[in-house]
Amino acid sequence: MAAINTDLDFEFLPYVRAYKNGHVERLMGTESIPPGTDLETEVSSKDITNIIPGTEVYARIYLPKLKANNQKLPLLVYFHGGAFFLCTPSTSHYHNYLNALVAESQVIAVSVHYRRAPEHPLPIAYEDSWAALQWVTSHSNCDGPEPLLNEHADFGRVFLAGDGAGGNIVHNLAMAAGNPDAGVNVEIMGIVLVDPYFWGSDPIGLWPLVCPSCPSNDDPWINPVGEGAPSLVELGCRRVLIFVAEKDILKDRGRLYFQVLGRSGWMGMVEIHEADEMGHCFHFWDFNGEKAKERTRRMVNFFNN
Repeated sequence: MAAINTDLDFEFLPYVRAYKNGHVERLMGTESIPPGTDLETEVSSKDITNIIPGTEVYARIYLPKLKANNQKLPLLVYFHGGAFFLCTPSTSHYHNYLNALVAESQVIAVSVHYRRAPEHPLPIAYEDSWAALQWVTSHSNCDGPEPLLNEHADFGRVFLAGDGAGGNIVHNLAMAAGNPDAGVNVEIMGIVLVDPYFWGSDPIGLWPLVCPSCPSNDDPWINPVGEGAPSLVELGCRRVLIFVAEKDILKDRGRLYFQVLGRSGWMGMVEIHEADEMGHCFHFWDFNGEKAKERTRRMVNFFNN
């Protein structure tokens, strides 16, 4: 271990340390909960590990307690946050949150794990997430490899959601899906961006570490409303729900995204909700608080409206 900790490449505290020999220390989000049946919510989950064979990419599928054996449910594809560095679907706060959200909203959810920086810099996370979305939609004719999706997913009601870096991924997937030649054979009804990781020309130290090939904070991947970004009129979904938090450094970028999308000529419906006096992704740590419950209520209505 002493040899591992000698030559530091970079550190982004309190999240991650990377060493020149390739070793990475993730300082948060490393605890893991296995899939199974949650006793409190009665939501069952299972892991699918062969989405991109030979990689760590996997998905955790969540199914609520069914009212009928042949019940069809809205389909939510969820992408976790963690600044492109941290967390997996099995990280405790994500697993517990998806159990609760699935039970409350009565959706079937697929929580996606993509390869992370710095070992796998962007655009690998985007490529993995796109491959996972295509794997999910391969079940739209009820003949895909996963029986739960064949039997219970309503591919007329498909939603994408993510927080932080996951929100960034969701936006970029929806932009790609707006291309009619993209190869996604279902329509995305709506996307939910929770405290999305967007930025602009102001310096920020994190982005060049996760995307060294395109380190500019004005790159369209990180600044979707910048001068060189494609028009948001191309966004490939019908509805957008954005959450921001007053004490989150990213809040102004989420507000700006809302404003630019609203005047872009995009033909969908967009709404935004701001949580006063709260910080980035506060709902994971204060799940039973009233403002966290309000986020959940709005999301549940979005999926079931």
